[in-house]
Order: sequence, then C-alpha cells, then structure tokens
Amino acid sequence: MGAPLRRRPVGAALLRLFPLAALIVLVAPVAAGIAGIVLPAFGYLPVLGSTEFSLAPFRALAAMPGLGRSVLLSLGTGLATTAAAFAVVILFVAGWRGTRVFAALERLVSPLLSVPHAAAAIGLALLIAPSGVVFRLLALAAGWERPPDLLIVQDRDGLAMTLGLVLKEIPFLLLMTLAALPQTRAAETDRLMRTLGYGRIAAFFYGVLPALYRQIRLATLAVLAFSTAVVDVALILGPTTPAPLAVRILEWQRAPDLDMHFVAAAGALLQLGVTLSALLAWLAAERLGAFLCRRFARSGRRARRDAWLRRLSALLMSLSAGTVLAGLGVLAVWSVAGVWRFPDVFPDGLTLMTWMRLAANLVDPLLNSVSIALAASLVAIALALGSLEFEARSGRTASGRALQALYVPLLVPQVSFLFGLQILFSFLGVDGTFAAVVTGHLVFVFPYVLLSLAEPWWSWDPRYGHAMRALGKTADSVFWRVRLPMLARPVLTAAALGFAISVGLYLPTLLIGGGRRPTVTTETVALASGGDLRLVGATALVQALLPFLGFALAAFVPAVLFRNRRRLRVAA
Repeated sequence: MGAPLRRRPVGAALLRLFPLAALIVLVAPVAAGIAGIVLPAFGYLPVLGSTEFSLAPFRALAAMPGLGRSVLLSLGTGLATTAAAFAVVILFVAGWRGTRVFAALERLVSPLLSVPHAAAAIGLALLIAPSGVVFRLLALAAGWERPPDLLIVQDRDGLAMTLGLVLKEIPFLLLMTLAALPQTRAAETDRLMRTLGYGRIAAFFYGVLPALYRQIRLATLAVLAFSTAVVDVALILGPTTPAPLAVRILEWQRAPDLDMHFVAAAGALLQLGVTLSALLAWLAAERLGAFLCRRFARSGRRARRDAWLRRLSALLMSLSAGTVLAGLGVLAVWSVAGVWRFPDVFPDGLTLMTWMRLAANLVDPLLNSVSIALAASLVAIALALGSLEFEARSGRTASGRALQALYVPLLVPQVSFLFGLQILFSFLGVDGTFAAVVTGHLVFVFPYVLLSLAEPWWSWDPRYGHAMRALGKTADSVFWRVRLPMLARPVLTAAALGFAISVGLYLPTLLIGGGRRPTVTTETVALASGGDLRLVGATALVQALLPFLGFALAAFVPAVLFRNRRRLRVAA
C-alpha cells in the first residue's frame, strides 16, 4: 500500500483573502465616499440633471449665514475635547498607575465605553439643564421655586457639547493607553526615574510618555477627527444658532430643495478641510509640547510636590465616570417618573405608562438595531480572526501600515465620506437595504474589534499549538480545537464591543439607511428634540442597555462553556 495522502489545511488558501478583505473594508468605502462628494461639490451630478462642472455650490456655501461661526465651533470643540480628555487620562495614569484607585476605575472602562454617545449626552442634559437634577439639589439648599434662567444645554459656545464629548472620549483614550502601556516598559522606566529623585508624575512624563504617546497617537487623532464632525451629540447638546458644521451639512443634505445637495457636498469637503486643520494644529501642538517638556527637563527640577495634581486627576477621572453613571440613573428615573415638578428632587410617583406607550413603537427600531449590530459584529469578528490567523501562520505581526489603515475610517469625518457613500449606493440602487447599512456600520465596527482582539491573540502561548502539531494535527485543527476555544472570552468581548459600537452609530444608519431602517439610536436622537422627557429617558435607557446586555452575554457564555475547565477559563 502507498503512503496515505496528507490532507492540506482547508483554510490555508482562504486565509490569504482575509487581510485583503480587511483592507478593502477599511479603505474602499472611505475612498468611494470621498470620490462621491467631489463631483457634486463641483456641480456635477447627472442624477439631478447637472452635467456641467461649476463653482456655484461653493459660492452658495459661502453665502450661508453663520458659516464662519459653524466652522469655528467645529474646530474649537474638537480641539478642546481632545486636549481635555488627553490631559485627564495621562495625568491619571501618571499619578495612579498600580494603585487600588487605578484598578477600581480600570474596571469601569469597558462599561463606560459601551454607553452610546446619544444616551450619555441625554443623561448629561438631564443632569445639568436648568431644571435638571443638579439645579434641583441646589434649589433645595437655596430655596429656589423656579429653575434659573440660564442657557446651559445647547449654549452658544458649545461648552455643554464639549463636556459631553470629553466624558465619552476619556474611556476610549484610557482603554487605548492601558493597551499600549505594556509595550513601553513603563514599570522599569518609572522605577529608574523615581530613584533619580523625580516625582511620580514627572517620572512618567519624562520616562514613559514619549514612548507611550507614539503608541496612542493615532487613537488621539481619531478622537480629534470624531469630535470636529460629531452629529448626534451636537444635535442633543450643541448650539443651534448656528449649529456646528456637520449638523448643518446634514440639514442641507435632507432639505426638500434638491439644489441643497450640491451645497451639502461642498460643505462635506469643507468639513474635511476643518478636520485636517484641526489635525495639523494638534501636530503643531505636539512639537510645542515636546519642546517645553525638554526645556523643563533640562532645568533639573524633580517636581516631587505633585500630590495636589494627583488628587486633581483622580477627582476629574472619578467625576467623569460618575457623571456618565449618574446620567444613566437619571434616564432610568425619568422613564418611570410620574409627576416631577421643579424643585422636587424625586418624582411624586412611579409609573410604567411610558414603557407601555413605548413598547409598540420601539419593536421595529429594536429589531433593526439588534440585527444590524449582530451582522456587523459577526462579520467584523470573522475578518479579524481570519486576518490574525493568517499573520500567525505566516510568522509576522501586523505591519505599521496595516495598523495605520485601521484608523482611516476614524480619521476621516463621517459626514464627509458617508454622504458620498450614500450617493454611490443610491446610484447602484442598494441604498436603504440591510446589506448597505451593515456595510456602513462595518467600516466603523471592524477597527475597534481588531484593536480589541489583537493583543490577547498575540499573547496566546504558542506552545499549545506546537504540542498539537507534534501530535500530527493540522493548523486548522489547532485553530478550531485549541486556540479559538482558549481565546473564547476575548473573542466574545471583542464581539460585544463591536455590537456596542454598532448600536451607537447614528449617522451611518441615517444616511445609508435613508430613513428606512430606523434604530433605537435614530429614534433616541429624534425624540431628544421633543418635550416628553419620560419618553426620551426610556428610549435612551433602552439604547444604553443594549451594549450592557452584549457584554453580559460575552461574560456568561464562556462561564457556561468552560465551567468544568477552570484552567482553560484562566487562559482565556
């Protein structure tokens, strides 16, 4: 008898396609979307009967009242949000890394990150509005009978909007910082600097921060790009006379006058320029900060008296986490509140009437949210697993260019390329379809899923695989029977993160769905402008609870699957 044929791994050839597919998902929609706004911005859109190039859209854009103010609002809130969130995170990590306080707040990162922007913004509005909980507590001490006549929410300078963005971007930057710290040898460097007499924060700034910042630089720039062009938070907390540029672009795009589509395209290009200006300003600030840091280091000051700064950073970090959680609590109370007059701290009674009114109207949006989020997160998990497994078998980690490609959809303003992508999908006749909306969500879900999964994937001990291969098992068997089961917990956590990101997406659903795929998020933002706070609170609470359910399921499934395999659970 001849020797038995050795079966080749079935997935070997297929795996080669995953990195290419991942690159296409990250880059192609952005490139197609930007291309889709360039031609209409210059007056060329045959679908609307315009077949000649013109500068008329830019002239009409320049004539829009308050355009300069809108641009400055977008630029200012973006820079202020990024600077504040970055400062709070870096100071807290520098001052409290390795302490119980740090460990306690570290456990809140994932829950806070999973809270959708719209739910967090509405919760903040119900806290700080003149008739909100904060002023009700002040009224109790001051004896007020009426709420103060103050414009806090939707203030002209966008301060409330900036605060809302800071509260949501702090958990993201903290998560990226925690993931990057092990690559900087922070503990060893910090001990060395402390033996030289430097204070805790100064030691971190001089010894650890330069290497750390290189790791989180793209994440910081992604926060800046998002903050300059955010729509859902701006609709809830931002000014309206005029609104930030991204909100006005959306208004022009949805105007009944079809000629406003050309103005919206020109505005989308302007938004791209605004975001690019913000990124350039941040890069210039980097150089200035590095220069000042070197000057201070050469002065020989050890900055040992930093206790006040450490306490301040812990206070700010605790306040940011507490404010988001308190906002969710206020949403829950409003969803069951009866009569709740100012200055009463608690409602007169509790009722389920709001939930009964909401139940029938929220079924379709809830089903759409869950189905779109499940589809996008599952596709993202498949792409991430295939790409990482290909890199593992080929013996190389992700290259710098591949990692940079992850941030392409996060560095380009959503309103700039989604508007063009909507035009492209409309031309192809697929706009508003389930597949089109899932594709739009996948562009934003996949980067977070891959970033979340990459570190535990490469931390897996390869000796398990070597043992299986020595027993004659194929690479496919190692993947399906050893590596994937052992990494079930991080895989499910990454899927839950992707689910949470998808649930919170507003603009991709609105533009690509064309209003035909309402989700809990689109309903929440639409109701936020209404006057029924009970209905707003209940809808926003549903939006906030969906991601929590995803993370709870991600924790529950491995516990059930591996209840008799404790060592496997520890490895996962």
